[in-house]
Amino acid sequence: MFNLHDSEKLFIPFITAGDPLPDISVELAKSLQNAGASALEIGVPYTDPLADGPVIQRASKRALENGMNIVKAIELGGKMKKNGVHIPIILFTYYNPVLQLEKEYFFALLRENDIDGLLVPDLPLEESALLQTACKKENIAYISLVAPTSENRLKIITEQAGGFVYCVSSLGVTGVRREFDPSVYSFIRKVKEFSSVPVAVGFGISSRRQVEEMNEISDGVVVGSALVKKVEELETKLVNPVTRADALLEFEEYAKTFGRLYSVK
Repeated sequence: MFNLHDSEKLFIPFITAGDPLPDISVELAKSLQNAGASALEIGVPYTDPLADGPVIQRASKRALENGMNIVKAIELGGKMKKNGVHIPIILFTYYNPVLQLEKEYFFALLRENDIDGLLVPDLPLEESALLQTACKKENIAYISLVAPTSENRLKIITEQAGGFVYCVSSLGVTGVRREFDPSVYSFIRKVKEFSSVPVAVGFGISSRRQVEEMNEISDGVVVGSALVKKVEELETKLVNPVTRADALLEFEEYAKTFGRLYSVK
């Protein structure tokens, strides 16, 4: 199980597997590693993504149209590892695609492709025991997603957390946000108080100012929609072999905005 305790402030980016193309996802992963990523979430595209805003929904649609699925997404993670990505890779998937596979086959795939963590955003704590047990057996971190809730429930979730706690900064779907509800700050401090693993804040991080704000009260940030939107903007250049290298460099420089390699030029 990966250990992020010794890291500086965490920068955990998210990309959708296969968006805009599988081979480009591998290159994007390398760019994010170069930009200082502490770990990487790869999202399995899904037809009914309850937690995702319009940006990631569009990315899922593009990836699904290219034939991406949960098995191919896991294998894509393995390809990333074979092509120089050495940071932990977390599979971000809704529960339904997992249910379509036999449990033994699913975990064999994770093991064979060197996947380090699993995050299932729509699986309630009360129904996660089997997955958590299997993850422990396979030495895979089961990442807990925590939103504002009762103190007692918060203690239970953080006690069971592996890898890091993914602290949801706002209720609703993912997406870029300019401001956060003031109550989120006391909530994050409370999660930090209970958690024995690092606490990273996600859902809406889209600027350096927000990164610095969250880094003051947490162990780092998860950045999804802002990066997926950048991939969308660069899609034409990324799929063209002539312009791909420049597009990847532009993506890498943008990603540095959110991590420890950021510098004011």
